[in-house]
Amino acid sequence: MSRIRERASLFFCGIGAGVVMATAGTALADAKPQAVLPLEHILAFTDVFSQIKEGYVEEVDDKTLLKNAIKGMLAGLDPHSSYLEPREATDLRDNTTGQFGGLGIEVSMEDGFIKVIAPFDDTPAAKAGVKAGDVIIRLDQTPIKGMTLNDAVKLMRGAPGSKLNLTIVREGEQKPIVITVTRDVIRLTSIKGRLLESGYGYIRVTQFQSPTPDNLRRRLARLAKENKAPLRGLVLDLRNNPGGSLDAAIGVTDAFLTDGIIVTTDGRVPSSRTKHVATSTDLLGGAPMVVLVNGGSASASEIVAGALKDHQRAIIMGQRTFGKGSVQNVIDLKNKHALKLTTARYFTPSGTSIQARGITPDIMLQNVTVNDTSTGIGISEANLSGHLNASGAETSAASKQAESARKLAKEDYPLFEALSVLKGLGIYSNKRTMTKSAASSPAKKS
Repeated sequence: MSRIRERASLFFCGIGAGVVMATAGTALADAKPQAVLPLEHILAFTDVFSQIKEGYVEEVDDKTLLKNAIKGMLAGLDPHSSYLEPREATDLRDNTTGQFGGLGIEVSMEDGFIKVIAPFDDTPAAKAGVKAGDVIIRLDQTPIKGMTLNDAVKLMRGAPGSKLNLTIVREGEQKPIVITVTRDVIRLTSIKGRLLESGYGYIRVTQFQSPTPDNLRRRLARLAKENKAPLRGLVLDLRNNPGGSLDAAIGVTDAFLTDGIIVTTDGRVPSSRTKHVATSTDLLGGAPMVVLVNGGSASASEIVAGALKDHQRAIIMGQRTFGKGSVQNVIDLKNKHALKLTTARYFTPSGTSIQARGITPDIMLQNVTVNDTSTGIGISEANLSGHLNASGAETSAASKQAESARKLAKEDYPLFEALSVLKGLGIYSNKRTMTKSAASSPAKKS
């Protein structure tokens, strides 16, 4: 055995002894037999380590080899576990709080390439035309194949104003396309909202961050104030929302449920087995809801959609979601390094795992656009030459509402359909209330 191989073998035998001692202690505490270390594979590792040290074309220090071994060990587990350098750990925390530098996309590793889960709203990537489902195969002239996810993300980050060419494979395109994105400081606003029309609100959640639940409550209160009355219905838009904080997803869901399970998580470690239950705070007072989702809705978005669907609190509309049903913990290590490790799977209130399956909408919608010739508006009395004009403010209001609906259908057809369903639910609910009220009233004799 060479001196290098001997040194490597002694090094790993030392590590093995430490692990055996630790597991032996655990075995005594838990009274459960522990698996022994696979010495054959450890010896294979030391052989590879030795061959690289002796024969690689350039000299590589032990620190680099061991760090790469750790990264490879995590990359082989799943697309979401990774070893974080100090800068990467800081960037991850900045992302959760809502400000970081880069392109403005959420990505994962798939078959050795980078897959776009979703671009964030109003970011360089979204403005340049990057779409959910795009597969990035090259950054400038550097091929992605063979990189770790963290290495690719590191290349995507850069000074604001600098440009990066993304070579992308996109479904429906016969050959790769190149999109140039200008980097910028990404400041994410997780909540946006407005009144679609009188009584009906719209809330868009772009990502789940720590302040998202509080921002949602404030935005709902503002919409009710603007409406001068409680909302009669709400569209919650989670399209292209790649997820984020689990606690934030629970907080958002809790805003619309009065009781019941929101989500459960299950893993090998006792601390990863949790159950989160709603409190009695439905901020809409039971008013109907429609949730919009698509293939870019992932992770925390799927927790919200799954819970509201299982509790029959909302109609889910759109396309099947991404299907990320795992939970990652960020574990601080020495020297400001960190470990992002998948520790659990999460389950919807009905006990369903969406891992690699996604949430299936109650109403499927294709991602289509509408023009004036496809709005389904035919000839009516109003189209006839010399027709009599109706009178009254009610007619004018109806005309404005029809024009507003036509504009919304052209700008965002899924949202137009969601509003239509929402109004239908409201009408149905009102009719049921009136019927129950009439049935409970005492009969009067004439």
